[in-house]
Amino acid sequence: TFLSERPGHLTDLAREAAEGGAKLLVAVGGDGTVNEVVNGLAGAHDVELAVVHRGTGGDFVRTFGIPHRIEDALAIAHDGGTREIDLGRATLRTWAGREGSAWFANIGSAGMSGAVAKRISETGQALGGTIAYAWSTLAVFARWQNAQVTVTVDGEERSGPMYDVIVANGRYLAGGMKICPEAEPDDGLFDVLLIGDVTKRELVTTLPKIYRGTHLPHPKAELLRGREVLIDSPEPLPVELDGEQPGTTPIRFELVPRALRVRVPGD
Repeated sequence: TFLSERPGHLTDLAREAAEGGAKLLVAVGGDGTVNEVVNGLAGAHDVELAVVHRGTGGDFVRTFGIPHRIEDALAIAHDGGTREIDLGRATLRTWAGREGSAWFANIGSAGMSGAVAKRISETGQALGGTIAYAWSTLAVFARWQNAQVTVTVDGEERSGPMYDVIVANGRYLAGGMKICPEAEPDDGLFDVLLIGDVTKRELVTTLPKIYRGTHLPHPKAELLRGREVLIDSPEPLPVELDGEQPGTTPIRFELVPRALRVRVPGD
């Protein structure tokens, strides 16, 4: 058993365990825990990752149907099947102003969702995952000003006012929002959702549909698919990777196919 003692520690522990010959790592925690472990395991094709969810959002496990009940999750860790999934690699500007890179397994984004994730981490999660994220989304949106954003997906460019750009490997974010309901984590493509100039009224009426995954198509959103995504804007936008906030735009997302082996429920 290895316990995290500081931010980023699980990345080091996962890498050391893999290099030491471990074949299965069981991550006990939330999406942030999974993100740190993934950053230590990326590309280690002979190691499998199982997840026992004990966090706030639970968005990574939702895509795979991994249950939240501890006993059931442990049974999958022990006897489940294996699914090779894609990973995303992001190159961005860190908060220190330098170029940095990080991996993500579920969803990356730039814009308002980055500010929402930052607010969650700063204010705590006493209300629980879904309620906390929904409340934070409405609170941040109330004072958020959309930005002029340029997005390029496999060479295809879009430019205009946007609140958010979602780069999805999995389907869920922010405590259960089914933001990209058709995303498949092993199809070799990101689902890239561009969220345009929505009004407060439109957000309030659309939010329940997002949790059900019935919000698309939408007149102020566009869904693209591709393996490389570039995002830039005149003013730096906060970036979110699996709920973590590593920095700002400009950012490049690159899909790396079949880069992680995950224990999932069997057929």
